[in-house]
Amino acid sequence: MNRLVTIIGGSGFVGRYVARRMAKEGWRVRVAVRRPNEALFVRPYGVVGQVEPVFCNLRDDASVRAALTGAEAVVNCVGTFDFRGANNFDAVQAEGAGRVARIAAELGLARVVHVSAIGADAGSRSNYLRTKGEGEAAVLAAFPGAVILRPSIIFGVEDRFFNRFGAMSRMTPVLPVVGGATEFQPVYVDDVAQAAVKAVLGQAQPGIYELGGPDRDTFRGLMHRMLKIIQRRRLVLSLPFWVGAVIATVFDAIHAGTLGLIPNPVITRDQVRALHVPMTVTPGARGLADLGIQPTAMEAVLPEYLWRYRPSGQYAAIKASARNLRV
Repeated sequence: MNRLVTIIGGSGFVGRYVARRMAKEGWRVRVAVRRPNEALFVRPYGVVGQVEPVFCNLRDDASVRAALTGAEAVVNCVGTFDFRGANNFDAVQAEGAGRVARIAAELGLARVVHVSAIGADAGSRSNYLRTKGEGEAAVLAAFPGAVILRPSIIFGVEDRFFNRFGAMSRMTPVLPVVGGATEFQPVYVDDVAQAAVKAVLGQAQPGIYELGGPDRDTFRGLMHRMLKIIQRRRLVLSLPFWVGAVIATVFDAIHAGTLGLIPNPVITRDQVRALHVPMTVTPGARGLADLGIQPTAMEAVLPEYLWRYRPSGQYAAIKASARNLRV
């Protein structure tokens, strides 16, 4: 257990799954995060002392260097939806990504794995996708042998996609979606983690991999799938992009006017721009199959955590069974 991997953002949604898998592979795992005290839950992923959270500020060379010193590989899982403040798109997804790869090269790390996103494009109108694309370019410029993973929308117990809309369905009879016809190819979080681990272990050729699950559906279609699982009848209202842009402008103004006291707008103008881009695997792109990974279907996972949004919660199956009883 002498081999060490640093996982930047190792306590986040994707990072914690990578950390758990790397610990099972017998590696020491350094979980580099901004708030180590909030990442103590990663320690039980391995034996005592095998998985340790450490401080890392992605905007500071010395901090990143300290987090990478002694490691054989690094996995950068950090992304953000913050468009203002110090840890914005440019600072984290473009400059931060390049900083990790550059310092990894300077320290002589064997492997760099970078988690990006499908749709990453340095020429995109969306700042989120633009900085993802710029981050990829910076990584490859500093470390040409890097493996870049581009997942579609990621689903899993802690996701912010199905959980968000499931929670909304409790409070409103209507689920408004912007760009209801935009296609997605959701990928299971542990499949993404498995891809990252294969890259760390040298089982993936350098380059870009686009990761999508076996199911393709529109935004509107995904909402109908979710509603069926949570046993709720709601109107899925698909809003035109221009309407979404107007609504997002209002939310952006409220966010700016409150100086960030409302931290997460329901939707932003940048998200509306990003929704113009299909989140599906490009034909001919390398993907999970090239890594020997069988993608997990949504139907195998979503009921395992979306049950909490059913009207009867965990008792839904019991109540359904009771209705079939005859006195």
